[in-house]
Amino acid sequence: MFAEALKRLPPAPEPIRVEEFSERQGRLTQQFRTSDILIVVAPHEAVRSNDVHYRFRTSSDLMYLTGWTDPEATFVLRHDGNDWRSALFVQPKDTLKEIWEGRREGTEGALEHYAVDEAYPTDERNDRLSEWLSDAKRVFHRSSVDAALDALVLESIERRDRKRQHFGTGPVTMQDPSPLLAELRLRKSASEVEHMLFSGKVASIAHELAMRHSHEGVRENQLQSVIEGFFSYAGGEGWSYPSIVGSGENATILHYTVNNDECNIEDVVLIDAGSEYRGYASDITRSWPIGGTFSVPQRELYEIVLAAQEAAIAVCRVGEQYTAPHDAARRVLAEGLINLGVIDQTIEEALDVETGELRKWYMHNTSHWIGLDVHDVGVYKPNGQPRLLEAGMCLTVEPGLYFGAWRPDVDCPERYANIGIRIEDDVLVTDSGPVVLTQDCPKTIDDIEAIVGQDWK
Repeated sequence: MFAEALKRLPPAPEPIRVEEFSERQGRLTQQFRTSDILIVVAPHEAVRSNDVHYRFRTSSDLMYLTGWTDPEATFVLRHDGNDWRSALFVQPKDTLKEIWEGRREGTEGALEHYAVDEAYPTDERNDRLSEWLSDAKRVFHRSSVDAALDALVLESIERRDRKRQHFGTGPVTMQDPSPLLAELRLRKSASEVEHMLFSGKVASIAHELAMRHSHEGVRENQLQSVIEGFFSYAGGEGWSYPSIVGSGENATILHYTVNNDECNIEDVVLIDAGSEYRGYASDITRSWPIGGTFSVPQRELYEIVLAAQEAAIAVCRVGEQYTAPHDAARRVLAEGLINLGVIDQTIEEALDVETGELRKWYMHNTSHWIGLDVHDVGVYKPNGQPRLLEAGMCLTVEPGLYFGAWRPDVDCPERYANIGIRIEDDVLVTDSGPVVLTQDCPKTIDDIEAIVGQDWK
């Protein structure tokens, strides 16, 4: 099954060039003073139980600036009086540890393959940083990631020694670099788009494989294993977030992750799952009938959600407000539910965020940024106003309707009881209009009904 599906994938994109990482660092230093220093540290490996660790995933900011993915790494940008210098502290080569844990690039590999001017072993970090900090005035550092590094930076700011009194040396303030990095990361380069497109194609095929594998009695975890298995089989890092696989009433729980129930033939299953490829996320949701054919009530809701999604995608254009897709989706959803008799209000009444009845059945946002994080960085409303979309921005579009009959807070129409529908794609904003990065994933009713259960026929 996987081998045939793999043939449908295009060639994987080339790795992002070292020159691009250098360019990213350069755009960042253009916003600095020569007396600034930037420090970006990888998170520590987390213990799962006893001596077993969770799978390591480094800081997205560190990955964005260098491409480095191994643990125990610290990246530094500083000005040496003549030019900006980049340095990376990494685990040194160690044959014994490499026998047990895998090969390391070491300082040699860091210098040869990455966008850094200098590379040092991790055990030299504190001594060298202490020296570099004494020449800085402002430290760009995100705290609460590495306690030892936090202490070092704080000590350098609070130090009151003779040298500082005589010469005024040492930093006097610390600032979180996250907002600066978020603005850079918000607009994707051509190479980033290629990676996201490939990640989207992997996820699209994985969802289609799960559709084909659907049948009466299949379990949610079995569909999850099909999808996540292909994520790894295709050569990526696996999932970009824990997969949501909910059938029946579980499809009406927005972040359901138990994924262990049996799927009944009359159920709609909602799967929200995305792959990660070289750090870049995809995020797709599809909803389909386990039995292969939408019932009339399921079809009625599905058509409304699909129309809402298409309307939202259409306004993912340069110059539109970030909230435009949400506004467009909500209006179509409200109109559809009014026409079905589910909502007994005018369109404007239904859309009211406090008293409108739409909020009973659609209670989340339509979009979020996507990139190196599935919920990627970038302020949505700078200065309190919705950001205007620009070319290179990537966002999800994911309207839905959720009729959970188990909910005590609503009177759920029996006709739609326990039907949950969400349709989600990843969209790139371009000067010539929206481009759906996950367009290969089937979502029309005809396409879905032609695919579901094919592996069992």
